[in-house]
This record gives sequence, C-alpha cells and structure tokens, in this order.
Amino acid sequence: MRRFDHSKTGSFPFVLFFLTLTVFLNLQSCKSDKKKDDQSSMETVKPEAVIKVTTTNMNFDMPDTIPSGWNTFKYMNESPQTHFFSIEKYPEGKTMDTIKQKVIPFFDSGMDFLNKGKNDEAMAEFGKLPKWFSDVVILGGVGLLSPGRTAETTTYLEPGDYIAECYVKMSNGVFHSSMGMFIPFTVSEENSEMKPPEADYNITISSEDGINILDTVKPGEHVFSVFFKTQMVHENFAGHDVNLAKVNDSTDIGALNNWMNWVDPKGLIEPAPKDVTFMGGVNNMPAGSKAYFKVNLTPGKYVLIAEVPDPMGKNMLKEFEVK
Repeated sequence: MRRFDHSKTGSFPFVLFFLTLTVFLNLQSCKSDKKKDDQSSMETVKPEAVIKVTTTNMNFDMPDTIPSGWNTFKYMNESPQTHFFSIEKYPEGKTMDTIKQKVIPFFDSGMDFLNKGKNDEAMAEFGKLPKWFSDVVILGGVGLLSPGRTAETTTYLEPGDYIAECYVKMSNGVFHSSMGMFIPFTVSEENSEMKPPEADYNITISSEDGINILDTVKPGEHVFSVFFKTQMVHENFAGHDVNLAKVNDSTDIGALNNWMNWVDPKGLIEPAPKDVTFMGGVNNMPAGSKAYFKVNLTPGKYVLIAEVPDPMGKNMLKEFEVK
C-alpha cells in the first residue's frame, strides 16, 4: 500500500504504403478509444478501501500503512477471547518506546493495585501518567467483538501516525495491550477516495441523553451510523462509545452493565458475560464525529451499550428487539 520510428517507403508501391498506413492509423484510433474508455471507467468506479485486521491471539495483524480519508476496518476475531480495535492518536513525537516507558507501566501497576483492593495506591499510580496523556484522542475503531466473529466499522482518518489498542483484560487482570495488542500504524497522504456508506439506521450518543435510536430495527444486513453529539471523560478515564450485542432471556443485564467498567477488578475481564454475543460497533470519538458499522441481524433481543461505568444509569444501555 502502503506509489515508432518513421518507416522509409523505399521501393514500396504507393498503394501498399497507403493501405499499410490506413490500417496502422485505424489500430491506433481503436487503442486510443479503448484507453479513453478505461480511463473513464477508472474515474467513475472507485474500489472501497477495506482494511483487514485479524486477531489470532494477543495481536493485531494489519497493514502498517493505510490510505487517509474514509476506510472500512474489517476486524476478524479468530482468537478465543473478546477484543475490540481502538484507533488512537498520540501527541506528535510520542513513539512506541515513549508509550512503553511512560504509559503502559502505570496502567499495569495501577490495575494491579485495583485488583488487590488498594484504590488509593491505584489512583496514585494513574496520577503518574504524563500530562500529555490527556491529549490522546480516540478516533473510533471496531467495538467489542466476541470470539470467532467478524465486524466492519467505517471511519475517517487524517494523515499521521496512530496506535491500535485493545485493553480488555485477561482472567488474571492483565490488559491485552500489555500482552501485545498495542501497535503503531501510519495513515498516508494518499486518499482512499472512498465515500461514507448510506445508513439504514441512525444512532446518536451524548453525555446528556445517552444512546438514542428512533427506528424499529428489522432483520437483515444493515448499516448503522453513530453520531457523537457530545463527549466527556467518564470515571474510567475514557469517553463513551457504542457496542452492539445480542442477548437472550437468560442474559443477566445487570451483570453486563457492571462488566463494562474496566476500573472494576471484575469489569472488562475474561470471560465475558454469559449469554452475550458482542457484534462490534464504534469506539469512542470526539464530539461532532460520525462513523458507521455494518451488521447482519437475525430475529432476537439486542442491546446497544457504552463501555463506561454504569451505562444503565447513564441511559447508555438500550435494549431493543429485531423481529
């Protein structure tokens, strides 16, 4: 990706020369017309920019360079764990070495204190994060995705250097990012020239009103738009997002609600809540941003839920039925 000599007529009879010249010119004309047709086709038919991302264990297998503009991230979770694919923009000049030295260790040590019930010590560790960490911007990506599933999210990215991360926790409380799910990639100056998809259903999420979707959802393959009307930093140091999950009559919605808070030692940890199948969505984005996700829905019960502390209390857990 990452980008005819003039022939001498000599003793040729004039008629033979004339016929040869005529055939030559006709062939050139046909080639010229075909070239114009090919150029016209190239100008009007633009291939979609689909970026394939695969997880087989604690990894993201993806191109190290992708085009700027609109891109569809097709995330294939071929691992036995639940993951997400978050796109993050760090301040200029902050390299992977800087992040490994100044960011990851304090999240690891802070989480270790939380797991031991030492909240004050944990907050002290998080307080050691560099001041510039508050300038990190999350620009979407694929929401929570259960093992063996594939999800597609379309988002817009400017040229620059980015980080892909998953910070779901292993059963021992260690972040997936600390196990290798934290990698850099570059967005080039070359534009994908892709247009955003047309949405079948529109979702709005805001700090004040939570998640809103006005339509009754029908079965089939659909594109959902997600508009971030407002954004805020919640108690888990992150903004709100939109994750889609299929549930059933046996699902403990209260347990799912509590699981969405990574700061809780029992939150965002493997195994994921029973009878919940995560199907992707859109990771958090700045206010005014819009992204899209595509999903095939079969009849049944679903939820749209944000990865924040107590999403139910913030109207960020919305149950709906597809029928």
